[in-house]
Amino acid sequence: MKRMVFTMAAKKGDWVRVHDTVLTPAQRAPQVPDDTKAVPLELWVKGIAESDAEIGETVEVVTLTGRKVSGELVEVFPTYSHSFGDYVPELHVISCQLRSILFGGDDNE
Repeated sequence: MKRMVFTMAAKKGDWVRVHDTVLTPAQRAPQVPDDTKAVPLELWVKGIAESDAEIGETVEVVTLTGRKVSGELVEVFPTYSHSFGDYVPELHVISCQLRSILFGGDDNE
C-alpha cells in the first residue's frame, strides 16, 4: 500500500470507517428500555470509499458484503484495537493442568 495510514483524507478505493445516526432518541420505538431510548441508534461500518473525502465529510462506502452505506468519514485505514485483556497467571496454570488431564495418556483415562 503506497498511502500513509495516518492520513486525514481518503481517496477513492481506500478502506475506511464511517458513522451515521440511524435513529435519534425521539425516533426510537416506545417499547425500548428508557436507557436505550435516551441515546441515538448509531451505525459504524467499514468499507471501500466510493469517492475522495476528508475526515468529517459524508462518503459512500461499499462493505465487504457489497452493501452501499453512506456516513461521516471518521477513520482512514482503520485498525483493530481490541484485545483479550492482560495476562492472567492463574489461567496459564489451569491451561497446563487441563492439557495434562485431556492429553496426558493412560494416567488420565
